Amino acid sequence: MKKIIVPIDFSEHSEYALKTAAKLAKKHKAELLALHMLEMSDIMLSASDGLQNQKAIYYFKLAEQKFEDFLKKDFLKGIKITPIVKHFKVFSEVNDVALKNDADLIVMGSHGASGFKEYLVGSNTEKVVRNADIPVLVVKKELLNIHFDVVAFSCDFSEEGIKAYLNARSLFEKIGAKMYLVHVNLPNDRFKSSIEIERSVVNFFTKADRNLDKMDDVCYVADYTVEEGLLNCANKIGADLIAIPTHGRKGLSHFLQGSIGEDVANHSTLPVITFKI
Repeated sequence: MKKIIVPIDFSEHSEYALKTAAKLAKKHKAELLALHMLEMSDIMLSASDGLQNQKAIYYFKLAEQKFEDFLKKDFLKGIKITPIVKHFKVFSEVNDVALKNDADLIVMGSHGASGFKEYLVGSNTEKVVRNADIPVLVVKKELLNIHFDVVAFSCDFSEEGIKAYLNARSLFEKIGAKMYLVHVNLPNDRFKSSIEIERSVVNFFTKADRNLDKMDDVCYVADYTVEEGLLNCANKIGADLIAIPTHGRKGLSHFLQGSIGEDVANHSTLPVITFKI
């Protein structure tokens, strides 16, 4: 992990994200890209009027100064930090900055603590998660411990999820984390027998890894919802982090469908990291 990008909006939650990113940067000797997006209207940015132009310059300089002051934190000492101020209108463009700078991870703080829907729908976090081509770590509070030694990765063992699995495996191998793949068997039309699940797992690893070395890292759980099963298994294995494959820009229903439901972030005290399918 060489570069970590943190979008900053000066809120308490973005400071949680900054602290988490700082701890990860120190641990992995990574560079921190602190990004603030100044939301200016198209009119102000494109106006030829001298007064409007002066206003745009004034607000941009004001944001730069506020950003500089915000980054004067004791916990950032000893970390290579690159401040970036952009005049984007929406946070969905964080992905462009991340790709341009070859970042490995985006860390974002969530607004709200009463459910995935409340802190993602319509929020800047949701926009980043939907559009990001790289992993996004979402934190709801200050993390005292960022030693992600054990990870619970939600997996239905479909071929569609291979890309997300490979990206997750690569990242967690780099940071020395143990990843368990969690499959929740539901008592409905998606119910599978043990033999059917094992066949899916064998097919998945055969195509993804070309070997079955990870078979012992699979957890089968029977529960009434994917959320409950995943959280129960995460607690059982002592997970430090929950990983979720996402469908990107197709909307929240697609973003959650086939992996976990809205209640995971609501009931989980663990941070959540997303990987694009």
